[in-house]
Amino acid sequence: MSVPSILFGALPSLFFSQLFVTPKTPQTDCSGKTIIVTGGNTGLGKEAARHFVRLGAAKVILGCRSLSKGEEAKRDIEQSTRRTGVVEVWAIDLADYASVQAFARKAEGLERLDAVLENAGVNTQKFKLVDGIETNLQINVVSTFLLALLMIPKLRADGRKFNFTPTLVIVTSELHAFTAFKEHKEAHIFDTLNDEKKANMGGRYPISKLLEVFACRQIAKEHPVRQLGCIISLVNPGWCHSELARELITPVVKFVMNIMCRTTEVGSRTLVDATVSHGSEVHGQYLSDQKAKPVAPLVQGKGGAEIQMHVWQELAEKLEHIQPGILRNLDR
Repeated sequence: MSVPSILFGALPSLFFSQLFVTPKTPQTDCSGKTIIVTGGNTGLGKEAARHFVRLGAAKVILGCRSLSKGEEAKRDIEQSTRRTGVVEVWAIDLADYASVQAFARKAEGLERLDAVLENAGVNTQKFKLVDGIETNLQINVVSTFLLALLMIPKLRADGRKFNFTPTLVIVTSELHAFTAFKEHKEAHIFDTLNDEKKANMGGRYPISKLLEVFACRQIAKEHPVRQLGCIISLVNPGWCHSELARELITPVVKFVMNIMCRTTEVGSRTLVDATVSHGSEVHGQYLSDQKAKPVAPLVQGKGGAEIQMHVWQELAEKLEHIQPGILRNLDR
């Protein structure tokens, strides 16, 4: 599929959503729930955490790279909601596998865990390898799914213990539909993407979001809720004002953003909705504007299933290399 045809197909939906759809303020009761939000010190994550506290959550954990910024966010949330003793700040750096593993081990000690909202991510056009993997891919894909697989046993166990269905939500983007992803034809997709000489960094963030979609859908396809023990889904918050695109801001982009973008708070409503307002029917689904919607034609069209399997097999191999035996977490 060519880039012009991709844009022609995806842009009308994007414009309609941005200009004519306003997500509803979440009202789902979160009393007694413990919810983890990565990237919770700023932007969408912080505003989602604020909603969870407002809705009565017993504990909201902000997973942050910077503890000082996390504490600032905690104070702000406490002041605005007038609830104290709810928010905790935990360290996690998705650029460091050991940090992700330590975070997951700490979570095992929670009395109860209801949901994990994986919001942390990066959007950079500067090529840099972290542990041999390009930064967007390392943080948005590899570490994101490393954390997901590490958290599933805890979610499963607590769901069975307290008789509820936990949720694990990965924040993705409508931009997953804005890439031709020519690299999918390669025998070794990640190796190609990690080759600086072949890298088109202007399109790297959409590819990282597309890989998230492939991986989440394949996990859900192979592991139904009754076996996985939790619901795993994807959420698109829409184009929002946030720090994610700070490297890309130019006067022209800023002008367009002022017209098109949702506020951070409005965008966060979709994250909260995905985390606490749906059931097993959204397992493996892509949520946008607070409802399940079709994914990119490259994913659901002819040959999409084969690409999806290829992507997941390569990612699974990398996860198993980082932590041997981790794939068994999906089967127990």
